[in-house]
Amino acid sequence: MTTDTPARLLTLLSLLQTPRGWPGGELAERLGVSRRTIRRDIDRLRELGYPVQATLGADGGYRLVAGMAMPPLVLDDEEAVAIAVGLRAGAGHALEGVDEASVRALAKLEQVLPGRLRHRVSTLQAATTPLTSGDGATIAPETLTVMASTVAGRERLRFAYRAADGTESRRVTEPYRLVSTGRRWYLVAYDLDRADWRTFRVDRVSDPFATGARFTPRELPTGSAAEYLRRSMYRAQESYELDVTFAAPAGTVAARIPGWLGTPQPLDEGTCRLRATVSDAKEWMAVRLAMLGHDFTVRAPQELVDAVRELGARMTRAATGGNGTP
Repeated sequence: MTTDTPARLLTLLSLLQTPRGWPGGELAERLGVSRRTIRRDIDRLRELGYPVQATLGADGGYRLVAGMAMPPLVLDDEEAVAIAVGLRAGAGHALEGVDEASVRALAKLEQVLPGRLRHRVSTLQAATTPLTSGDGATIAPETLTVMASTVAGRERLRFAYRAADGTESRRVTEPYRLVSTGRRWYLVAYDLDRADWRTFRVDRVSDPFATGARFTPRELPTGSAAEYLRRSMYRAQESYELDVTFAAPAGTVAARIPGWLGTPQPLDEGTCRLRATVSDAKEWMAVRLAMLGHDFTVRAPQELVDAVRELGARMTRAATGGNGTP
């Protein structure tokens, strides 16, 4: 039970900023207080300027009205637009460090932005494009915000899904967590039709729809969504131990490699060593290493050594016309 009124109001406001309606009984249960206390807290939020709307029904409920006015955040219009655009860009490309919390923040911010500011955000994003988009597939921010909202609101999610082999299906799930690997977004969810836990690549999801049906979260077998995803990925793909040395300082190499590969360790001032467990195709890993722009030596595995040797020979043939003459 939250007895501290300011802390309880902040928690209540955080829940209301999730774009859904909240029954009064559910809010009372979440906060460990009576419905009467919830009604008083709603009145306090309204006095502070938050447009909380009551909904009719057997249980009654509340939602934070979108588009009527900006709540009294310490943000002016330009700052709100800048934050929304930045979160949209980061979320769409699964940038390192932009995790589920940032997607939830985007969902909350867009829920309360007035229409004039939402239009500016959409216009600015449509008129700009990044020079590079990272390694992962681009994802519509709206897809992520719908998913994040259903995770936070414990609401069943329906969507179309395209598997790796191109097979298409419709899924009804109980979403548990969104997980970013630094290259891609994944949804960990309980698949109701298959009566089992599943992971879904978000860039293969289309037409996500929040059904409005609430659910009580099930216990995830591994206890951690990130650990469940890691095990699922390793089951689906053969992993191997990467061991590479670079003729460059550790800091220089670290600035060029994605965070999911780990951190290179210095051997001396001018060389470093990288060890990591990876599951990328060895041919693709050979290309990735070559693109770093530093001399390197592959220590293991032997299959990657062979892939680098073959890539080098192919590049040489391409540069010499196949006859060894530049």
